[in-house]
Amino acid sequence: MPRVAVLVHERGDILSAFVEKSDDFARTLVSSGTFGFVPRHPSAYTQPLYGWFLAGLYWIIERHWLVVGLAQTVVAAVTALVVFWTGRRFLSPRAGLIAALVSTLHPYLIWHDVHVNREILDQVVGASAFVLTLLVAEKTSLKLGAALGVVLGLALLGNARLTALPLFLAVYLLWSRAGVPVVLVTLLLCVLTVTPWVVRNKVQVGCYALTTDARALWKANNIHTYSTLAHGGWIDDVPPLPGAPPSPQEAADTFNATGKYPRIDECAQMRLFRHATTQFWRHHPGEKLRLMQQATRMLWDPRPIRTETGPEAGGNRTIRTWAEASYAIPLFVLALFGLRVAPRRFVVLALVFLVYETLAAMLFAGATRYRVPSDFVLALLAGAAVDGYLARRASADR
Repeated sequence: MPRVAVLVHERGDILSAFVEKSDDFARTLVSSGTFGFVPRHPSAYTQPLYGWFLAGLYWIIERHWLVVGLAQTVVAAVTALVVFWTGRRFLSPRAGLIAALVSTLHPYLIWHDVHVNREILDQVVGASAFVLTLLVAEKTSLKLGAALGVVLGLALLGNARLTALPLFLAVYLLWSRAGVPVVLVTLLLCVLTVTPWVVRNKVQVGCYALTTDARALWKANNIHTYSTLAHGGWIDDVPPLPGAPPSPQEAADTFNATGKYPRIDECAQMRLFRHATTQFWRHHPGEKLRLMQQATRMLWDPRPIRTETGPEAGGNRTIRTWAEASYAIPLFVLALFGLRVAPRRFVVLALVFLVYETLAAMLFAGATRYRVPSDFVLALLAGAAVDGYLARRASADR
């Protein structure tokens, strides 16, 4: 219900401000059958899952703020139910209820979930992967391992930052004695889930890739990144690489203005920016260490990061800062207590998710937007802490 209220208030901005580029891909796919910025020019310049989600809405119903906002509110409700079931199954019914309420009443998400953003799918896929991993570790089931592999494949199609997460979870499952066959099935199904998309990119774009947007990785890893972020900008404000060709998104802007689409090679651009990134790491290790520290601080800052542009630019900043900090600080504290009372296997998996999230930020960039899809893990730990406290108090009263 809070999301519906925000949706009505923000209805004029839902499809006009802070819009993810997947919206362009979705509109082009519905109108022309091409998954890209413009018709007859296929692209792999973004992860496809959210674009497919939007295209389904636009094709079946229409592109309207109410359609997008209500559909994403439903996704948020499903996430809350998955969190509830996880807590009830592996902690206690009361812990599950507390975790579900805490995670879904997250002030940042109440605003963010109704706008066009791909993290809405990261949440439900991440929560599903979390509970499936626990079930696989408990039951050593090939069918559950296969289901986990499919969900992890969808996670990769939704967010390239999660590319190594299946390997982390494979190590966890081996530690949990789930068995080598189950782990192999999980990894195989993950690979099979992403293979059609990767092969499509080879055929239509020219190279095997989850996404050709290595430019974003370079924006987060160059000598200008630290100062840009430190002064309130976002990685999109980093000065361009000298001599770099126009991005597919810039080429689309040219097409929309002139009707002519510049010839570009997404795969060559991917290799160019990937090389520039590794060169930065090699020749500026000290600066990269500074960026890793900055990214970690920005990721775990209880206040939403204030940027003039980028993912944290929208909404009333004063309200969002105080509301998010008032929510996040108690959540962090309760999650720390939850580490002491939750079952060992649950705690280890929670740490795997949180550590991976931090390492991904160190490699790329940190922002509230990138943390909140996994805040359900903190909510589950907080639910365990509150439930443990209430149980001890009830026992003492008796």
